[in-house]
Amino acid sequence: MKQMVDTSNAPLCLDGLEIRLGDRTLVSVTADVAPGGVLTVMGPSGSGKSTLLHALSGSLAPVFTLSGRAKMGSVDLLALPPETRRMGLLFQDALLFPHLSVCGNLMLAIPRGAAKGRAARQALAEEALAAIGLEGFGARDPATLSGGQAARVALQRTLLSQPRALLLDEPFSKLDAALRADMRALVFDHARARQLPVVMVTHDPDDAAAAGGPVFELE
Repeated sequence: MKQMVDTSNAPLCLDGLEIRLGDRTLVSVTADVAPGGVLTVMGPSGSGKSTLLHALSGSLAPVFTLSGRAKMGSVDLLALPPETRRMGLLFQDALLFPHLSVCGNLMLAIPRGAAKGRAARQALAEEALAAIGLEGFGARDPATLSGGQAARVALQRTLLSQPRALLLDEPFSKLDAALRADMRALVFDHARARQLPVVMVTHDPDDAAAAGGPVFELE
């Protein structure tokens, strides 16, 4: 049986990570993302921002060539299958499952072993909702949520999956200005509290300013 390696509080280390499409280099990055820190990746559409997140999560299309390393502690992430990398993803859309309740969406993310039995899993989901000001929303249909509420549920669903790191694919871009500021603060505060390294791709300089970490610009 393979031994599980604890990567809590470990930085995400990108060492000569390179993504190529044919003879064209899309991404070439070396960076260390501290626990709770944010690496912001900026660039125009088609520059490879989201492709970097696909490489880290294990969903990179075979048309691309990937080289270099991505490690957390002694764990070589690129050597793991996608389902065991534990990269938490947040997208522009909340992508909540319409056939499940709000609580059902959260319960689905809880790993086996984190809670025994349905009641324990439901209690974890309800606690997660209360932590974002949505106490009592568990039985709701996701279609009845506002954009900001759905974004908060999506964040908690990702965090309940016990990720090693967070990968943000412009998750604030579809929110209005006031909600965007609130969601930035919520996401970055939760990442710091859990000491999760964050890689965020964005077009918005305000996202980068709110993150407060290094910015890597793609041409």
